[in-house]
Amino acid sequence: MIRLLEPDRALALLRHCPIHAATPLVRHGDLRLKLESERMGLGAFKALGGVYAVARLLGGTPEALADGSAGRGRVFVCASAGNHGLAVAAGARLFGAHARVHLSAQVPDRFARRLQGRGAEVVRSGETYEESVAAAIDDAEATGATHLADGSWRGYTEPPRLVMEGYTVIAREIATETRVWPDRVYLQAGVGGMAAALAETIRADWPVQPEIVVVEPDRAACLAASAAVGRPVTVKGDVSIMGRLDCKAPSMLAVEILARCDVRYATLTEADSRAAVELAAGLGHATTPSGAAGLAVAHREGSSGALCLLTEGSE
Repeated sequence: MIRLLEPDRALALLRHCPIHAATPLVRHGDLRLKLESERMGLGAFKALGGVYAVARLLGGTPEALADGSAGRGRVFVCASAGNHGLAVAAGARLFGAHARVHLSAQVPDRFARRLQGRGAEVVRSGETYEESVAAAIDDAEATGATHLADGSWRGYTEPPRLVMEGYTVIAREIATETRVWPDRVYLQAGVGGMAAALAETIRADWPVQPEIVVVEPDRAACLAASAAVGRPVTVKGDVSIMGRLDCKAPSMLAVEILARCDVRYATLTEADSRAAVELAAGLGHATTPSGAAGLAVAHREGSSGALCLLTEGSE
């Protein structure tokens, strides 16, 4: 299998990160949940991608990364609908750099305050996530800052590839902790970076192969639409309460990787995601509609032997 991502490289570098540790894999009967709410103290899986990508783009030695000197004078710019901005801010602060995060009008003020608490500069840009991405691109071009997006498009692939490479660590951790291999793995997706990273790593590394189900909001099923025509396409739809997954345009790299990973696509409604939050709470895990999206489809399909990611904690 052609591999675009290198889990060994990600693991080797993250061993030098003072806030990195594996997250729990817990079992509830036949269901297994990977609890990404505990990732690096940031409350979501995206911490892996942002922190790792910042470290790689700084190009510092492990020692310089560890003492915070690698990022002096460097500025990272991104747009965020949620946790990617926190991850970039955390990575920049950890390694001595500065982060500037563009948020659309749809992102709540409480999230802007969380970013500021991590030392990031926050800029309100546009009415939608797509407009905030355009603003971040313009910012980087005008100021010379490093643009670190988690989505990719023609002519812009290496920073988001590094973000995705960081996510591969999740699949490696699951493999290390697993004794009975799952029959199905449910991976929720926005632009598709995490889903593609885990799908590639599972297909390349796991000795027992599960069915992989990529889960999207029915209001933003851009990956399924792209798979249907064999190229990235942008979709339209109402705003979803699954804000972290409410991405109408996919990552080009994610589309390419998922096309060779033999995955199935599934969508869920707003009501499905709300119900899954309550289901997770009943199991003792606080999360959001985005965080519970994979669990929602697993529950709907009655899957035994399923593995799901709770990708973030409650806000």
